[in-house]
Amino acid sequence: MSRAGAYDPAPATVERIETHASFVFLAGDFAYKIKRSVKLPFLDFSTLEKRHKACLNELRLNRRTAPEVYLEVVPLARDAGGTLSLRGDGETVEWVLVMRRFGQEHLYDRMAREGRLSIVAMGETALEIAALHRSADRILTIDQAVLPLEKIIAEHEDVLKGCVPGIVPQDLAEDLVRRTRSAFERLGPLLKRRARTGFVRHCHGDLHLRNIVEIDGRPVLFDALEFNDSLATIDVLYDLAFLLMDLGKHGLGVHANAVLNSYLDDGGTGNLAGLAALPLFLSLRAVIRGKVELLRAKLTALSDANSAQEEARDYLRFGASVSRSRLPSLIAVGGLSGSGKSTLARAIAPRIGTFPGAVIVRSDAERKRLFGVAPTARLPERAYTQEISDLVYALCRKRAALVLEAGRSVIVDAVHARPAEREAIAAVAQDHGAAFAGLWFDAPAEVLTERVTDRVGDVSDATADVVREQLAYDLGPMAFDRIDASGSVAVVVERCLNRLRD
Repeated sequence: MSRAGAYDPAPATVERIETHASFVFLAGDFAYKIKRSVKLPFLDFSTLEKRHKACLNELRLNRRTAPEVYLEVVPLARDAGGTLSLRGDGETVEWVLVMRRFGQEHLYDRMAREGRLSIVAMGETALEIAALHRSADRILTIDQAVLPLEKIIAEHEDVLKGCVPGIVPQDLAEDLVRRTRSAFERLGPLLKRRARTGFVRHCHGDLHLRNIVEIDGRPVLFDALEFNDSLATIDVLYDLAFLLMDLGKHGLGVHANAVLNSYLDDGGTGNLAGLAALPLFLSLRAVIRGKVELLRAKLTALSDANSAQEEARDYLRFGASVSRSRLPSLIAVGGLSGSGKSTLARAIAPRIGTFPGAVIVRSDAERKRLFGVAPTARLPERAYTQEISDLVYALCRKRAALVLEAGRSVIVDAVHARPAEREAIAAVAQDHGAAFAGLWFDAPAEVLTERVTDRVGDVSDATADVVREQLAYDLGPMAFDRIDASGSVAVVVERCLNRLRD
């Protein structure tokens, strides 16, 4: 396979890459992957039949999201003269997974390092993940959902308890062990309930930035975990948590918040209760990466070992930080159409509450969901009667309550023009023992009109005529803090954060 003559047509060069489980040959526009004949604690490729099955499984799983990359599984055959060839006649000596190559500059981890990963791209990625999760196979038993997680936690405890204090501070290791075990025991009923209601599925399993690539301007998920189905049959939020953790580790908290909110906004309310398990899931993902770095530290030269040890400490510190609870907040943002509510909600959400920030509940999105239409589809006037609006606001309050019950902070983005609407959303915070802040965004009429006129592809249906109607509203007593929203986003965000700190 290292010879150019083994391929038709023959490439100019062949590059060979080795991993603990496979050999990959890069030849021309294609990559050819052969499983190693190995048996490890977490995989078994010890026979040709098992390697064939693994190749077919990898092809099947990855064609769910990357059919343009994963093409086919073909035999590597030896003819009577002893010559090896792909798709040839004779005895099959190996099975080869054929993939189409892509430019490494389009990998998300590289784009993240180079500052080229956009918020828009992450929102689109979240929708791809949500689509995968919707179509993925559900588990058969509750034990399949909980026992693998319990095993992972037990393995974490063994590793953390055995850490050399000079590598990982003992108090950090002990804190992680205690918090992880406590969270798992507390969340056991929720995890089982989520399994029963379909939130545990055959997911990607290895969903980090290095396994996402931009092809033809869209995100493509690839390299799904194929060698152990039980490791990939997990809660969908545990699958998502790997990407969120990776973004957080890269210092991309804003991107992580965009992923979480786009993912949640693409579904109903089912995943909101599951947010109670997100700190545990994030912490487990961080500890897994920390374990990998600790193993690398043992197997590499001194300079690399020191780097790996520091990486391990960083991952474990991150795992500890995301597992710490904080009193959740409910922030209600209000203002006439064009006042910048949604833009400002997205801007402040990553900085509210614990990582990856606040969940955003938007009345415009709830209205579209209520009518079963796409977010950018325009609704008829009958969708904006007072009766429908009352129902939409009630749905927003219900969604916010679910987020607070899960221990997460939430921002409710709606006009909130009527005193009763403002009082009702404040009552949700009070009923759940959450901190509350109400922000009312003011801007001149010409600014409001210009902003709604310039919108493209937005979920809001507001027009200049709607703004003129709203300007005639009697807002009544204003208990929300008034914010001048006529400046730049950065300036107004700082005004909001200063007000929230007071």
